[in-house]
Amino acid sequence: MKTEDLIPDEFFKQFKTGEELQNFLKSIQKRGIEKMLEAELDAHLDYDKHSHRKEENSRNGYSTKTIKTSYGNDQIKVPRDRDASYNPMIIPKRKSMVEGLEHVIVSLYAKGMSVSDIEEQIREVYNFDVSGATISRITDAVTTDIVAWQNRPLEPVYLIVWMDGIVFKVREGSKVINKTIYIAVGLRRDGLKEVLGLWLGKNESSSFWMSVLTDLKARGTEDVLITATDNLNGFTDTIRTVFPESKTQICIVHQVRNACKYVVWKDKKQFTTDMKNIYNAPNKEAAAAALEDLSVKWESKYSYAIQSWRKNWDELTVFFEFPLEIRKVIYTTNLIENLNGKIRKYTKNKLSFPTDDSVMKSVYLAVREATKKWSMPIKNWGIILNQFLIIYKERVRL
Repeated sequence: MKTEDLIPDEFFKQFKTGEELQNFLKSIQKRGIEKMLEAELDAHLDYDKHSHRKEENSRNGYSTKTIKTSYGNDQIKVPRDRDASYNPMIIPKRKSMVEGLEHVIVSLYAKGMSVSDIEEQIREVYNFDVSGATISRITDAVTTDIVAWQNRPLEPVYLIVWMDGIVFKVREGSKVINKTIYIAVGLRRDGLKEVLGLWLGKNESSSFWMSVLTDLKARGTEDVLITATDNLNGFTDTIRTVFPESKTQICIVHQVRNACKYVVWKDKKQFTTDMKNIYNAPNKEAAAAALEDLSVKWESKYSYAIQSWRKNWDELTVFFEFPLEIRKVIYTTNLIENLNGKIRKYTKNKLSFPTDDSVMKSVYLAVREATKKWSMPIKNWGIILNQFLIIYKERVRL
């Protein structure tokens, strides 16, 4: 039976205002919560109300409790047992807020709202006050989730792992300094993307990435076929130390930005257009010819920009070794940059963070929000999987 069939349309016509309907829904919710509490106690005691009890413990009347719900404050009757062993699940002891509202608070915090903004929002929408301390307590409970998530077992094989860092301002002692959240995203053998972890360090460096990669291995990852990274000095050697068979592709987007640092503004548009001939080439040989053309045209003026291509040429052209469908996936770190963009969107209201824990909490919640729709394999997954199986055979099946 459909939900809309349970209550006839004529029933709702009795309500003349939104307030009347709201009051009705509030009363329904109150009755529903009380009946759920009764059912919980029945299960706890292992006998129904008014039936013969099987154990010494039994019902012991009711206590009253004021709760906060999505319809505002309300007072409910909470059943008790004689030995006080019953602890309600829907509204546990020493708590006055239904679980759904706690989810609302965490979601608002994840989307970048400050504690004071959440206080005001709850007051306006639900017509009751939640203290800043309560909001902090609710969001601080996420810390336990972070620890469990950071230490969960990982897949034995990832086809591709994208790695990048995002910088935040964090207070340390009497100063506000830059710290980096390191992010790794893996492509699993079922075609789904997965954020493998978040790590906080002072500066992005190959030595810190070594600890990140070591952590991935300690949590069960035995092989990474391809890594996609920025052009951090020494990064490729660091990856090979932990995953010696992995191929490393330096992100083309990072390379274009890096080369453009040496180009004056009036030439950037044309220089960027000319660079496209390199990474849009059909193969590595054609790309090398395009780089030579770029050199002939611009090297006398922007030698450092040309050198940045030559210096990292082998890692910049790894994607030419793969079929077109795989190339498009490893071509850039766009996937992780899009994730970074959403993290920035959710944390933009926080100019700086008071502690390391606070920045980790905010970024973790932002990641949780940003990845809710990661439920489908990447585009052309069937073709891409078959290509990986042909190229890597037993390594994919590990």
